[in-house]
Amino acid sequence: MNIKKMYLFLVNILLLFFLIFLLSVQQLNIYAVIYAVSAALLICHLWLSQNKKTTKIIFTIIYLLIMSAQQVFNTLFVFSGTDAGIVFLMKKITAVIFMLVPFCVLYVMYLYTIQNVFSQSVKDAATISFNTMKEMQKSAVSLGDKLKKGRSSLSRENLNEIMEDIPRHSYTKYVNKNSLTDAFFEECQRSLADEHLYIVISSTGSPASELIAVFTQKVYNHVSISFDRDLKTIVSYNGGEKISPPGLNQEQVAKFHKKDDAEIIVYSLKVSKEQKQMIIDKVKEINDTGSAYNFVGLVTKFSVRPNIMFCSQFVYNMLKVAGLEYFQSPATKIKPTDFVEKDYYRKLAFCYRIKFNAL
Repeated sequence: MNIKKMYLFLVNILLLFFLIFLLSVQQLNIYAVIYAVSAALLICHLWLSQNKKTTKIIFTIIYLLIMSAQQVFNTLFVFSGTDAGIVFLMKKITAVIFMLVPFCVLYVMYLYTIQNVFSQSVKDAATISFNTMKEMQKSAVSLGDKLKKGRSSLSRENLNEIMEDIPRHSYTKYVNKNSLTDAFFEECQRSLADEHLYIVISSTGSPASELIAVFTQKVYNHVSISFDRDLKTIVSYNGGEKISPPGLNQEQVAKFHKKDDAEIIVYSLKVSKEQKQMIIDKVKEINDTGSAYNFVGLVTKFSVRPNIMFCSQFVYNMLKVAGLEYFQSPATKIKPTDFVEKDYYRKLAFCYRIKFNAL
């Protein structure tokens, strides 16, 4: 790991622990201090800038008003009434998001500075103003769409299910072992007659994939591999459906139908028998050694142990084992849709799509 990657990893770890710390706090004080410190730092930054005095005064008042609103919001809403359970957790998540408001104001001030300080003519100013308004309008529409889409994804039922599932996961040890049966590997061996590997991307509607979709803004948020075209041997890293521990598990196509518009798309990749056997052997090795789902790695982009992975990380690593990776990227930074979007050399061939609401 180079210095840059180590630095980014440490920053991600610190942010993760800071977020966990904030969500575990039971008192108002720490939020009040963070709001006040943020306001103080932004006001200092403002007065050290080259903006006009009037602008500095206006934005100083804005920062102070935001800080006051934050404090009142926390006092009257977040830390009043219920102080436990999912409702209290949702309140604290809202309070954390509220921390970003003054930094959004800083961005607006940056746009304002570009328009009013660096514009060289009235024409340029008008152009920048128009472009700025256009970009802000696009951002507003995009944000509105995300919030609308995320409303159902962040429903109380979904969040409850995710929170209940977290204790089953591990970031440091293997919790899944021998989940794949001998019958599964016998089917894999029979598939060697078909010199193709199948990559399956899916939009399942599971609580975890719906939550991931809020941040990735992708329709498909799960990827699997299958050794046969009919998906009898489809396998990936997942939560185990509360039947098997999170980690390497065989998947059932019917289980992907968790929402009305759920669907899967199947692509084939030309491979040799030897390459396919190498991947089967590696899957068997992971099954014998043990595995766990890299839940924390979705944020930190890092794995503590080799067999702790998430779905796209697993699929890419399996391709790499047989020298079949057709694009270059750190495995921990790959999204399920990357397998299609980064297929620059057209290695994949479309096979078929299953739309469950059309069945």
